[in-house]
Amino acid sequence: MRYSDYDESSVRVRPNKKGSRPRTKDRPAHEKAVIGRIVTVDRGRYTAILDEDTPAERIVIAARARELRRQAIVPGDLVALVGDTSGKPDTLARLVRIEERSTLLRRSADDTDATERVVVANVDKLVIVVAAANPEPRTGFVDRALVAAYDAGIQPVLCVTKADVADPAEFLAHYEGLELPVVISRTTDAEASGIDARSADGASARLDAAALDQLQGLLAGCVSVVLGHSGVGKSTLVNALTGAQRATGHVNAVTGRGRHTSSNALALRLGETPGSWLIDTPGIRSFGLGLVDPENILAAFEDLADIATGCPRGCTHAAGQAGCALQAWADDESTGAQAAARLASYRRLVTTEETTHEKELGAQ
Repeated sequence: MRYSDYDESSVRVRPNKKGSRPRTKDRPAHEKAVIGRIVTVDRGRYTAILDEDTPAERIVIAARARELRRQAIVPGDLVALVGDTSGKPDTLARLVRIEERSTLLRRSADDTDATERVVVANVDKLVIVVAAANPEPRTGFVDRALVAAYDAGIQPVLCVTKADVADPAEFLAHYEGLELPVVISRTTDAEASGIDARSADGASARLDAAALDQLQGLLAGCVSVVLGHSGVGKSTLVNALTGAQRATGHVNAVTGRGRHTSSNALALRLGETPGSWLIDTPGIRSFGLGLVDPENILAAFEDLADIATGCPRGCTHAAGQAGCALQAWADDESTGAQAAARLASYRRLVTTEETTHEKELGAQ
């Protein structure tokens, strides 16, 4: 055969061992995927509830799709599931999409860490739990949690436990200027009326029934998350509200700190009102604010935000700021002492957030 008998069509191309067609970046839309709510995450397996509050309600275990491997999926997330979504034993669905989040509570490990750590998603209220004593309440932690809540558009609720041990009045005075619902809970002995809650060492205690009723009313019909240091009675409170059996612990007499008893976040049904969920989180020791937008803090104070429209451009609303409409409002005798207290509370929260950013810049 002569060389001229060959043309380009005669060339045999060896198939690419990784595939003969280029890989597309387009992914299936999964129009027929079913939507579920994530209730807990454990070692790469996601537990979701489907068709909640209907006769077809069921629990499904799922694994995430490869394209979601870099995205945080947390309790409260609404997700799209495909595959076997029957919820039968030994079945596994595939989690292919995270639905748009209405709210996102996030933190950083400390003030020098800018890495986002997502706590929960799609929650309406944040219950900040502190103890009146043993361990001592810390305004710094509460302030940081309030800033994170306001930044995320979540309504905070302050719950003080162990008020029978110490009077929380002095601590609560720091928050008089805020429109912050406060629930005070007392732990009583086994002979008193209340709700049973048994600790890990077997000691029996009862929680203040009036405080529990108040919390039930505040949280009914909402998705809420409970946040607090270890040892403040957070899991005991969750057990009393939901009837769950989350492990509870005690406070170390030497360090004054509680031990972690909740190892993962878990969403639990709260009462009989549809749509009521309570997410218990592991106790945390720090709440970094590296991702907070200061403007969102002012937006959470609706009355202050309206007045601040009269401030000059670039006004920081700090004490001594020339021409600050907020300061003029607080100094007006007709507004009363509550106005000054509310402005002071706002400034303290802003100072908390600004101090965080100053530390971050110094670390850089």
